[in-house]
Amino acid sequence: MKINMNAPSTIASVKSIVLESLGRGEDLLVKVSAPTTGRDLPIIVFSHGSGSSLDGYGPLVDFWAAHGFAVIQPTHLDSRTAGLPKDDPRIPGIWRSRVEDMKLILDQLDLLESAVPGLSGRLDRSRIATAGHSFGGQTAGNLLGLRVLNPKTKKEEDLSDSRIKAGVLFATAGQGGDNLTPFAAEKMPHLNVSFEHMTTPSLVIIGDQDYIPQKYQLTIRGPEWMADPYFLSPGAESLLTLFGAEHSLGGISGYEVKETTDENPEQVALIQRVTWAYLRHALDIEHDSWSAVKKSLSEDNNPVGRIESK
Repeated sequence: MKINMNAPSTIASVKSIVLESLGRGEDLLVKVSAPTTGRDLPIIVFSHGSGSSLDGYGPLVDFWAAHGFAVIQPTHLDSRTAGLPKDDPRIPGIWRSRVEDMKLILDQLDLLESAVPGLSGRLDRSRIATAGHSFGGQTAGNLLGLRVLNPKTKKEEDLSDSRIKAGVLFATAGQGGDNLTPFAAEKMPHLNVSFEHMTTPSLVIIGDQDYIPQKYQLTIRGPEWMADPYFLSPGAESLLTLFGAEHSLGGISGYEVKETTDENPEQVALIQRVTWAYLRHALDIEHDSWSAVKKSLSEDNNPVGRIESK
């Protein structure tokens, strides 16, 4: 797959920037990564998977930053680094607190920009995307228009944010209801969602061998469950399916992390370029790269993955 891409730039990363968060129980810690040169940098706000933190997803974050994006990563309350006990009263509502973390970042862009030497005045506030892996995909999806059936009120929660113009969902949960195991239905009612209002443009990425580890027991279906956000969301434009990939999609969650059961540098490299091209397209920066990606990956003989579009 050939697309025109500039050589990677030097990047700077600053952590942990503290955002005061009343009612959260503790302040929000944030990492910002951006190229040291360039102006009008589009922004990606990234939500990590369950247990991870702002230190994760280097293969994605470093690539995006080196190729022109400012990437902002919070550490959500379900991170292993937060160390919440199992009986912590905040745990049932973490699905919502994750979204509030992302909104707090959007509210505090001035502070975050000033905390990174040389970044002030270089962000393009009109071009903001969100992305997330696994549980983080649902978090990002909420900003795109995904609605969760609130377990307490029994009403759908609209937590979308008009500041978000595009999104990428990596290995994200599908539809709830009868698709869930009894365990998930009881312990994770936030998986009961509606995709019909998710109208913001998005790209969905799945692995065709993503059988969620048995200990989580989320769905009675197979890897196709993760394609629901594409087929059921009006705003989902394209679906990238990686052949042979499991939940870590070849290793996007970090460099040499133990969670990666399907290490595949070629797949990670493909994801890097596909997401870069898609976000530049969706944020109306340029469109030729995305056209080239779709043409290359719509061919039946590509050994790494396939793209289909609506």
